Amino acid sequence: MSDPQQANPASAPATPSSAQGAANVPVPPVREPVERASLRPRHRFLGLSFVGLVVLPLLVAAIYLWIVAADQYASNMGFSVRTEESSSAIELLGGITELSGSSSSDTDILYAYLTSQELVRTIDETVDLRAIWSRVPYIRDPLFAYDAPGTIEDLMDHWERKVTIVYDSGTGMIDLRILAFAPGDATTIAEALLEECTAMINNLSALAREDAVRYAREELEAAVVRLKEARRAMTEFRNRTQIVDPAIDTQNQMGLLTTLQGQMAEALIELDLLSDTTRDSDPRIVQAQRRIEVIQERIDAERRKLGLGGGVDTGEVFATLVGEYEGLLVDREFAERAYTAALAAYDGAQAEARKQSRYLAAHVRPTQAEKSQYPERRKIMLLMALFLSLGWAIAVLIYYSLRDRS
Repeated sequence: MSDPQQANPASAPATPSSAQGAANVPVPPVREPVERASLRPRHRFLGLSFVGLVVLPLLVAAIYLWIVAADQYASNMGFSVRTEESSSAIELLGGITELSGSSSSDTDILYAYLTSQELVRTIDETVDLRAIWSRVPYIRDPLFAYDAPGTIEDLMDHWERKVTIVYDSGTGMIDLRILAFAPGDATTIAEALLEECTAMINNLSALAREDAVRYAREELEAAVVRLKEARRAMTEFRNRTQIVDPAIDTQNQMGLLTTLQGQMAEALIELDLLSDTTRDSDPRIVQAQRRIEVIQERIDAERRKLGLGGGVDTGEVFATLVGEYEGLLVDREFAERAYTAALAAYDGAQAEARKQSRYLAAHVRPTQAEKSQYPERRKIMLLMALFLSLGWAIAVLIYYSLRDRS
């Protein structure tokens, strides 16, 4: 076996030279024991600030919420505006298209109405909002109760606190939550609100229908007046001339003129025959000549009536009467066509207005609470504790940051 001292040189005794080197190494000084921590003024300041800025406000808020604040009851309801559309028979006959459109939805208009001063004033006149929201059961609640009587602006501010409106623009549904210090009061306000919204939508539908047919009705009234004037002018013409239809009388006159011309031709032939077979002094020739003169005078007179001759007649010639009659006839036909078109447009506008019916559909009727859920005391306390603690911590950090920089 080998020698243990040879196997482990580190265990060999130190030589005098190595001992002398170790003695020359400097030894670090030994520190004194650390004193025990003690409460300093800045620690007391932090504790007092936490109590004053966090604990005391929370204690005051808890006393107010659980002792002073009155219980509030909620009434919930929800509704939406629906439009029923049905095709009308006038579209199949005349192809009447939609006459009017809307740039904004009815639900957007209703949502704006729910936040309007007009609605608040109407509901207050109906159910006396000032009395309902200022009627606290026990102790006066200056934070959650309304300070009657107040102005309409004060009532509007309290309305925004007591009435919560949730509008889903995607589905077009509106949900509301109404708070009051009694379950029946909250339900009463909700029912009055639903009734006013229903009346508003009904008025909106009536206005839309009236707007759709107003222009068509005005055109129809103008067409009726024009047709009456055209028919009155035609009647006055017939009474003045004693002629129902100058065109028919003209045809009769032309027939008479044709007959006269035929008789003239026969008289001329007869005169030619007599001239060839008898003497000029024959009474039959004189009679034939006289007959020809009479027929010629009659032909000239009839031609003057028709406006075909060059002579002047004291009466109105048929050409002038026919021209005047044709002008009146054109005016009457145009008035009749305009009246027919205006009547069709008016019927189409009425059908279009009737086929679009707006109504307020309540998917949640006003409810009546059996338990008080407001004010949400625990939620308010947690939020106050969170924000007060954060505010205190930020203030402390800012203080020490400024202290370290100085």
